[in-house]
Amino acid sequence: MPAFIYEGRTATGELKKGEVEAESQAAAMTRLRSMQIKPTTVKKKTILNMDLSVPMPRFLGGGVGERDLVIFTRQFATMIDSGLPLVQCLEIQAQQVQNPVFRKELVQIKEAVEGGATFADALKKFPETFDELFVNLIAAGEIGGILDTILNRLAAYIEKNSKLRKQVKSALTYPATVLVVAGIVVGFLMIKVIPVFDKMFSDMGATLPLPTQIVVNLSHRMQDYFLYFIAGLVLAIVAIRQALKIRSVRYAVHKVALKSPLIGDLLTKVAVARFCRTLSTMISSGVPILDALEICSKTAGNLVIEGAVIDIRDAISEGKTIAEPLAKAKVFPGMVCQMIAVGESTGALDTMLGKIADFYEDEVEAAVGALTSMIEPVLMVFLGGTVGFLVIAMYLPIFTMASALSGG
Repeated sequence: MPAFIYEGRTATGELKKGEVEAESQAAAMTRLRSMQIKPTTVKKKTILNMDLSVPMPRFLGGGVGERDLVIFTRQFATMIDSGLPLVQCLEIQAQQVQNPVFRKELVQIKEAVEGGATFADALKKFPETFDELFVNLIAAGEIGGILDTILNRLAAYIEKNSKLRKQVKSALTYPATVLVVAGIVVGFLMIKVIPVFDKMFSDMGATLPLPTQIVVNLSHRMQDYFLYFIAGLVLAIVAIRQALKIRSVRYAVHKVALKSPLIGDLLTKVAVARFCRTLSTMISSGVPILDALEICSKTAGNLVIEGAVIDIRDAISEGKTIAEPLAKAKVFPGMVCQMIAVGESTGALDTMLGKIADFYEDEVEAAVGALTSMIEPVLMVFLGGTVGFLVIAMYLPIFTMASALSGG
């Protein structure tokens, strides 16, 4: 559908600029008037006008971020709660959203709803933006007539999930950054600095101490095989990425990660918090337990956890409670299983799950802080020791020669 660039004034006299999609210029003006905008100029959008609004491809980071989704969900809930029709809410949101990808999606969603589709069915067309959890909760909200409440719960869920993800990233980003910096520093010393010392020692005809000889030999190897090293590193990264696409390999990696001494406890707490938060949000919103567990398995982020949740779902379909198969899976801590059993027996499972999620989200924050505090000195000692060894190894011959000259 063609797009038109317009300028106009609202009922209050405010100047408004933007774009609107319509079949023709006359249709665009009619649509603007229905939006209570009196158009002064309406021009068809040309190729030159599109430069600033062409969305980046998703693989270049041009998708819809969590922040965009949270703002949309919060504002949409407020509009629905105020009694505005669904189509008008989508129209307003499409005008306000800054992200061009999201704006285009909202326009298509609005058109689908105008064509008779439900809001949830319209959202299904964009699975990269609206996942199964989002779509199923919206469907439950439409059926139950509590769409505004569901939207508020979704916004809170996305915010908490985003915070959880950022905490884990911060715990892993710091050591990775330090190791990369250490590699760059050591590589620079070995390729650029050590050869200068090597030439100086060769010109002097000095006999090199063992540490110095080791460093010089390593420097020669790095210079001779640098390109092979880079190529091997790239191939290794590609091979690992391809291997992780195989489900059995990914499962083995996830299983080892959960049992690893450094990050295993952190990953388990993250999995518990995410599972309980997701299941609590869905149950409180009226989603059937079997559907909720199926979606929870897909949002677990770990194949071991996913398999355990699927087993729980199968057990519940046979008439069992959640706590019993959850305890047998031996994936989550015993306290979690006991609290879920209490929630089931009292009929307040969603509330209990929310409390467990709150507790473990706090635990994740504390674990991230403890892990960072523990890793920081280890990395500093490693980096300082490596660079210090190189410096001492290079200056040993100088100290040896100075000692010999002073003794002579």
